[in-house]
Parts: sequence; C-alpha cells; structure tokens
Amino acid sequence: MSEPGKSLLSSPTSSGGQPAGSDTYKGWLYKWTNYLKGYQRRWFVLSNGLLSYHRTQAEMAHTCRGTISLTTAHIEVGDACHLVLTSGGRSYHLKATSDGESQRWVSALQQAKANASHMMHQSDDSGDEAPVPQPDRALTQGALKTLASKLDDLSTCNELIGKHGAALQRSLSELEDLRTATDGTDKLKTVNERATLFRITSNAMINACRDFLDVAETHSRRWQRALQYEREQRHHLEETIEQLAKQHNSLERAWREAPSTHPDGGERTQEGDASDENEDTEFFDAMEDSPAFITVTASDHTQHRRSSSNQSIMSGGLPNNEWSHNENDSGSNNVQLRRVRRSRIPNKPNYSLNLWSIMKNCIGKELSKIPMPVNFNEPLSMLQRLTEDLEYSDLLDRASRCESSLEQMCLVAAFSVSSYSTTIHRTAKPFNPLLGETYELDRLDDFGYRSICEQVSHHPPAAAHHVTSQRGWTLWQEITIDSKFRGKYISVMPLGCIHLQFHSSGNHYVWGKVTSTVHNIIVGKLWIDQSGDIEIVNHRTKDSCHLKFVPYSYFSRDLSRKVTGVVADSEGTAHHILSGTWDDKMESAKIVESSRGCGGSEGKQKTLYQTLQPKVLWKKYPLPENSENMHFFSSLALTLNEPEEGVAPTDSRLRPDQRLMEAGLWDEANAHKQRLEERQRLERRKREAQATQVLEEGQDIEGFQPLWFERRTDDSTGESTYVYRGGYWEAKDRQDWSQCPEIF
Repeated sequence: MSEPGKSLLSSPTSSGGQPAGSDTYKGWLYKWTNYLKGYQRRWFVLSNGLLSYHRTQAEMAHTCRGTISLTTAHIEVGDACHLVLTSGGRSYHLKATSDGESQRWVSALQQAKANASHMMHQSDDSGDEAPVPQPDRALTQGALKTLASKLDDLSTCNELIGKHGAALQRSLSELEDLRTATDGTDKLKTVNERATLFRITSNAMINACRDFLDVAETHSRRWQRALQYEREQRHHLEETIEQLAKQHNSLERAWREAPSTHPDGGERTQEGDASDENEDTEFFDAMEDSPAFITVTASDHTQHRRSSSNQSIMSGGLPNNEWSHNENDSGSNNVQLRRVRRSRIPNKPNYSLNLWSIMKNCIGKELSKIPMPVNFNEPLSMLQRLTEDLEYSDLLDRASRCESSLEQMCLVAAFSVSSYSTTIHRTAKPFNPLLGETYELDRLDDFGYRSICEQVSHHPPAAAHHVTSQRGWTLWQEITIDSKFRGKYISVMPLGCIHLQFHSSGNHYVWGKVTSTVHNIIVGKLWIDQSGDIEIVNHRTKDSCHLKFVPYSYFSRDLSRKVTGVVADSEGTAHHILSGTWDDKMESAKIVESSRGCGGSEGKQKTLYQTLQPKVLWKKYPLPENSENMHFFSSLALTLNEPEEGVAPTDSRLRPDQRLMEAGLWDEANAHKQRLEERQRLERRKREAQATQVLEEGQDIEGFQPLWFERRTDDSTGESTYVYRGGYWEAKDRQDWSQCPEIF
C-alpha cells in the first residue's frame, strides 16, 4: 500500500479551483484517508481562515466532513503536488492534480493563514485556541451589544413606570379625600398629568420590549439553525463511529477466520530475483531519540523468495501437539512413551457481572488489594502466567547455538517480545498467588527445561522464577507487580529484571518488562495494549538492543501493536534492525550501510539504513480450536493447570478455587477464594503480632523466608534479587515435602 505522499490510488481530475486572490477559494483536492482507501477526492473550501472539506459540492449545504483552522496550522510543501497541513497535533496529507494547481493552493493557504493570524492578534479574544471567523465574531458581538442596550432601556422604563405609577396612586388617593370643588379641579389636573406620564412611560416600555424581542428572535433563529447543524453533525459523527466500529469488528473477525496461507508458494530462481532488485524497497520512520529508523532494503531476494524461505526459519514451526508426531516419525522409541498433554479444558460459563459495580469504589487502589470474584479471573495463577513466558523457549535453544553475539541478541529480543503474544485476547486477571505458593513445570522430555516459581512476597506481590535448560541456557527473574486502577483503564507495571545466561559463551543478558494496560473498564469491549521501552544489555560484551512498544493511537497510521528495535555493539554502532508486532511476529534485517539523511522534526537528522532482506525470527503459533471458549488459552497455557503427580503441596495446580473455576463451578470457587484470602489475612496478622513481640523483647526481626529462593546480590548488575537456592527437584525425587507450609 502506498505511503502518504508517494502515489495516488486513483487518477486525479481537474480541481476546478478559484483564483487565490478571491475571498473564498474552492476546488478539488485528493486527501489521504487510510491505507485501505488511500487518497480520496474531496471538495475543499477555503474561507475566513478555515479550510473545510466535503465529499461533493452538493454536500456543502448540509454536511462538513472536517475543518482545519489555518491560524495555528503548519503548511509543508512536498514533491509531486503533495502538501501537508499540520494542526492540533494532526496531519492532513493532500494532493493537487498538477504543479500549477498545487502552487495556487499553497499561495491561497499561506495568504489565508497570514490574514487569520493578523485578525487573531487584533482581536481581544486572541487567547482562544480556535478563533471564530472575524465576520461571525463581529456579528455576534454586535447582537450582544444591541441586546444589552435594549436591556438598559427596559431597566430605565421599569424605573420610570414604578416612579410615575406611585405618584399616580397618591394622586388618586388624595382625590378621594377632597371636600371642595375647587380643590377637586386642581387635583384632577394633577391626576391627568401623572396619568399621561404613566401612559407615555408604559408605551415606551412596550416599544422597548418589542425591540428586544425582535432582536432576540432574529438572532435566535440564526442560533437555532447553527444548533440544528451541530446536532446533525453530532448525529452523523455518531453514525460514522458506529459504522467504523462495525467495520473494524467485521475485519477483525474475517482476519481471524481467514486461513494463514500464502497466495503463491512458488520459488523463483536467483536470476529472476536479480531482475527485481530496484523494486523491493521499504521505508520506515526516521531514527531520532527512540529506535525508529529509515531502512532501504538491498534486494538480493524477492518477496516470493522471502515468503517461502521464511517457512523454514520460523520459530517453533508447529504447535506442541504436532511436535510429538514429527519426532515420532523419526523412529525414536522414547517418543512412543511420551506423555500426551491435554488440548482442551471445560468451556467458560456465560456468567454476566457488572465490573463497574465492583471497581467504582476502588479507583486509585492497587489491583492486588481489590477483592474480586473469580468471574474476572482466568483459571491460572500469576506464577503460571510467568511460566507461560516460556511458550517460545525454542528461540533460546536457537540462540544458544549462535556464534555471533549480535545475532544471539536478535533472538533474545524476539523472545522478550514473544512473551506478550499470549495476552492479546487475555483481559482476565490471573489469581493472586498465596504467600509461599509454588509452581513447577517439568518439560525435560519435550522442551528440555525445568521451571520453578515461588511467591516470595504478598504486599507488594513478588514472584521469583528459575529455569534450567539442558539445551544450553539458564533464566531467572524476580518480578514485582505494581498495578493501579484509573477508572477507565487498569495499568499493570511489572518491576524487576529478567536474567538469561548461555552456558557455552557466558553471555549474560538482562532486561525488563513493559506496561500492560486494560482499556474500557467502564463501558465497551475490554482490550489490552502493551507500551513502553525495553533495554536488553549483554553484560559480557556490552552489546545492547533497544525495543520500543508503540502504544495504540486511533489517529496513527502505524500498525497496531507495533514493535521496533535496533541491535548495537558496545560502541553504539547499529548492526540489525528489528520490526514486527508483539501479537504476531518479529523480523530482523542486517544493516549493510548507514548514512545521515535529511532533517527530521525539531531540526534533528534522520539516519538512513540500507539493509538486507528481513528474516523472520519468531512467528506466533495459531490458537487451538475453540480457544475463544477456553479463555483464549494457547497450547501451552491449556496444559499449565493440568493435574500432575508428585508436585509440592503448595503447587498452584492444587489450589481449590482455581481448580473449581476451571471446572465451571464459579459459585463454589468464589466461596473457596474468600476462605483462602481470609486465612491468609489471619496468617499475616499472626506474623505481625509475632514481629511486634520480638521487637519489644529487643531481638532481631526475621520476616517471611521463601523455601526455595534466597536474596543475593547479582555480580553483573550489583542488584539484590531472589535466586534459586536449590533443593526443590531433589525433594521431589525423594517426595519429601515436610518443609512445605499448609496454605490451601
């Protein structure tokens, strides 16, 4: 699809513009709409410092599609009849049909901008963000002054009527008290004079009222028409938004249902690839402070070649259930005895519950401290969600075989992004682990690793995790969850570092996690977004990778859930460009040449990278069949809560409320959840009372000590973190769980 300012999707026609010197300039221009429709022909009208546009000329009478105030707008002239208007943080990409027409529009826009700015500075209301057109402002101010003058006349008449009315009343009273005819003649004369004054004043009052009503009615009709127009515009906007929402849902549903097949599976020869060398170029945003960039692809492979060759290097290849089948074909007797893991769980019940009725009194609180029914949970604990990061552990298996530390960094970066792919539809909250709760995952037989997690703190909630792989790597992390409910959305901010060390090279990588935000808490469909930066550092070689998770924006033309990154060596020289989305795939492209480009925003220069064809590092597995009714669990997630023999009595699989929820017995699960939480509160109060007693006796206070992890200082980073002290797997072999507390 064309980028704005690159090419038109439909052939232009004559704009029919008017001379730039006239008060109103009208004509046809092509306006960029989106990547689906490209440029669309619109009728533009420039008048009184405002540029408005309509679909047709006839639409001017009743509907305006948008208005751009030129007072604060920035006008940028591009090439190929292309101009960009930037106003209020939004950019409008426009195209004229010819260079001459483009110049006439630019002249008219610049003149209108100058006039509007001049009138704004002369106005008393120059502080308004969007100034009202000068003729309308003068008309409104004149009407207000006229109405104010009429109100003053009415006030004066009211005072006179009161004064003369009181005098007339006194004269009538005196007339009733007369005794002689002579006095009566004088009094009647006085009464007539005062009655005349009262009549004149009343007539003046009536005339002033009539004038006031005439002015008010005249402008009221005008304001009513304006109000009706605004109502129609609002109604039209609501219909448009509703239609866009329906189209979005339809496209999303069609995308999910469409088979992920390539339209052409053919493979071209090398000679055929070379003929397309100059046609396969790709452009990205410029690098400034963040790892955005421009890349120009050096096309030694065509798109057809790339589509077919990527199939062989995609991470993982097949879902878990198919791996056993492939290895079984190779004739391995061990695979014949391999355990068959479950591939489905009971369907999620359709219970309705108003989230806002529970959350409205919890604004600003930590999410872990909000009492929530299981209706808003998924049947996995936070320890299991942490273990689910290993869904694409084969990326680390591949990385352990890399001889180049920079290529290894690319795979580590892809692994850090892949951990978010399972969250795209997972807006439910995992169970908060109880203090001392553990979770093991022993997949030596198929994936070659063993994983153990333990909840080492409850307030704040913190979990320690250790993974050892027979395929050349060890991973450990301590993650503390900081979460806040903000009314419209919930933010979950994982704090802590993830450590990864490869056995053969000794390369030690450290990185963090980004912020997860769940939107539409009050109304609408819940959806999740990931945003922030991840800095991955190899502490042995000092190589680094900066990943940027671009937050969703309704007005952005970028891909949703976009991730970009740059892999650099210890001297800061970029070697690889990473791009993709956190819910689908990540690609890397090797940089072959870099140069300083033209100036970017705020006077900064852009860096232009020339790269080889990108290679797919990782691609998300398709979700299992019927996953929408199974909490959108992945193939690995479906197995995480599967009953396992010989696990510790503190294992999350044995948690009764979580087990009941998975079975669809939510009322019973809520009852058990309340029991466990109350028991945990009692245990915490006991520990606090014991600590107070020890403090009064002058002894050292020893808080809760995890069973399988201990706090140490990391040699590479110098940070204090929980690391695995050992002993869990030995205790499992002996089935000696005497040290484990009874928490369920």
